[in-house]
Amino acid sequence: MTDHPAALDLDLLATARSVPEIRQRLRAHRYEVRLCATELVTNVVDHLGEGTPVSVRVYATGDDRTRVEVTDPDPRALPVLLHATLTDECGRGLTLIGALALRWGVEQGERGKTVWCELPAEESP
Repeated sequence: MTDHPAALDLDLLATARSVPEIRQRLRAHRYEVRLCATELVTNVVDHLGEGTPVSVRVYATGDDRTRVEVTDPDPRALPVLLHATLTDECGRGLTLIGALALRWGVEQGERGKTVWCELPAEESP
């Protein structure tokens, strides 16, 4: 972890209604950052259930990257990259993250896990 200040540090319950709130809070960030953050939160809703508490962080890493992190309380439910078919209604979230991000991964702890991705740094206004 870096000790850069968070551009966004938000604690909320992961619900379908929280996704537009996250997009709104990240409106100063480019589309790819907003998309990755909301995809990671949607994964929590889909795999752990509505109302799961999460922390969403977005910050500059200091090495020309923007890092998006979503932390949830379940250290066992690890994300899996699926190969969705054209007719599948789900299973594309991490594929999308993998296509947009320079890299992504999971950090497990005793009290939860953080799924993160890093994108090229955003230009300063």
